[in-house]
Amino acid sequence: MSEPRPIILKIGGSVITDKNGELAPHTEVIDRLAGEIQKANVKSLVVVHGGGSFGHPTAQKHAIKDGYKEDAQKMGFSETHHVMTVLNGLVMDALVWHVVPAVSVSPSSCIITENGRIRSFEDTPLRMMLNMGFYPVLFGDAVLDTKMGFTVLSGDQLVSALATSLKTERVIIGVDVDGIYDADPKVKKAAKMIDHLTLTELRSLQGILGKSTACDVTGGMFGKMTELVPAIEHGTQVSVVNATTAGNVYRALAGERVRGTTIQKE
Repeated sequence: MSEPRPIILKIGGSVITDKNGELAPHTEVIDRLAGEIQKANVKSLVVVHGGGSFGHPTAQKHAIKDGYKEDAQKMGFSETHHVMTVLNGLVMDALVWHVVPAVSVSPSSCIITENGRIRSFEDTPLRMMLNMGFYPVLFGDAVLDTKMGFTVLSGDQLVSALATSLKTERVIIGVDVDGIYDADPKVKKAAKMIDHLTLTELRSLQGILGKSTACDVTGGMFGKMTELVPAIEHGTQVSVVNATTAGNVYRALAGERVRGTTIQKE
């Protein structure tokens, strides 16, 4: 009997923090999501979370994404990584409290990028964790870069790399809206949600999805979806759901029908 293909759950920073604040966690949401993960009890799961009001303002302030230009940025790199471990600690607190066998994996210690793209990923410990039934928990992070010195690795690029290398069955993207819309639903009330997208249809939306209105150094909704194209090309199904709605993440993990957008190769 073959091992189950992993599911990846990406929890957006806008879900677990107030992205318009600074270092402002939604602790009650983090706790609820941990409970839903525990209840779903999937066989093989990787969790990735974004930075929200922890990583993004700090990284932006010190221009970490643009690479190493001056020594003053070193403290910015340290601070960006540190605040992400603080947010990750809050997520880990909740998961362990809910008796979920989660283990934190810091991307800065196992990933090196080249011009902002993942070049090497030492994922042997992560694979061993999955084989033993642990849930690795990763996050967007400040990482070293062979050309730029350092940069910001988005959780979205991380998800895509994991989905491709682990041959993931499904990726669930938990955001703060119900799915992908034909316009920004936070700006246009008449925006319509799209239930299903093929890769071709996703690419045609490039000009519509645009960028997030809140501080975000890793791109808006389209940037997030574009990162997942390689994984979708490899046969991974992507579901975009509203993780701020109680029960949605549990139902998505359990394979039940959830309001949202499904993206498949064809």
